[in-house]
Amino acid sequence: MSLSVVIPCFNEADNIPHVYAEVVAEFGEHDLELVFVDDGSTDGTLEALKKLAESDPRVQYISFTRNFGFEAAFSAGYLYAGRDWILHLDADQQFPAAEGRRLFEVAQEGYDAVFGVRVDRDDPWVRRAGSAAFHALSRWLRIEVPRGATAFRLVRASLARTIVELELGTPYFLATVPRLTNRYTTVPVTHRGRTRGSSKVNVLWLARHALDLYVSVGRRLTSAAAGLSTAAAVVALLCAIVSPAGRTVPFLLAAVVLAVQGFTVRYLVSIAAGQARPRLFYVREATLPIREADRL
Repeated sequence: MSLSVVIPCFNEADNIPHVYAEVVAEFGEHDLELVFVDDGSTDGTLEALKKLAESDPRVQYISFTRNFGFEAAFSAGYLYAGRDWILHLDADQQFPAAEGRRLFEVAQEGYDAVFGVRVDRDDPWVRRAGSAAFHALSRWLRIEVPRGATAFRLVRASLARTIVELELGTPYFLATVPRLTNRYTTVPVTHRGRTRGSSKVNVLWLARHALDLYVSVGRRLTSAAAGLSTAAAVVALLCAIVSPAGRTVPFLLAAVVLAVQGFTVRYLVSIAAGQARPRLFYVREATLPIREADRL
């Protein structure tokens, strides 16, 4: 097994030694690399990573110039990982490292990506309900996302790097995998509650993340909004036709405004997608060779 374990971290100083010990205990006999990505932490996360890197040459770290977010953190790890397979494991240890073996066994059947699906999820009901709603709405919007898939996943490194190097305006890994390959699947895995530190993900963050997906990857939501505005414009125009002369102007103005709004909604996302954006992340320091374009 040639394996890079990518571990994004944001203020996880208390968890660093524990997740390291768990990964090494489980995969230490293999060709192993641990790639920690410090997403602009303000606690002792970076110091803990430096100590590990000094004591174990299998440990590598990438430290951002600021907090760029979850997608940026694991994307950096995927881009610079050096082994054939990438196991994504969050620092909170809510997914046992041992479950990675199950993903690897399934991957040997010819898959490019295997996603873990939580069994008996140990999360607050709000998180569980939000996740269920996310997948249900994705299906309704005809956006292909591996059903129930989580960030706990095993991905062929060549596929992961290809996705990162696409440099999509709104990157969304779960929705991009099905656009590149049909060789992916899901596997039920154990889930456990966080025991140290606090979660960095809340309902508002999940809602924003989901909205980015619905607007940038799918077009059904924006098309529905545009269609609604156009229909309202037609109704306003009909009201202008049948209304007394003194009330025609307000309805005509409403029809024009609604028509323009429908046109704007329909094409604004497409126009924005073509605009230049800053890079997904910038690196302050790392133990790995970093491209100059990713340094600041």
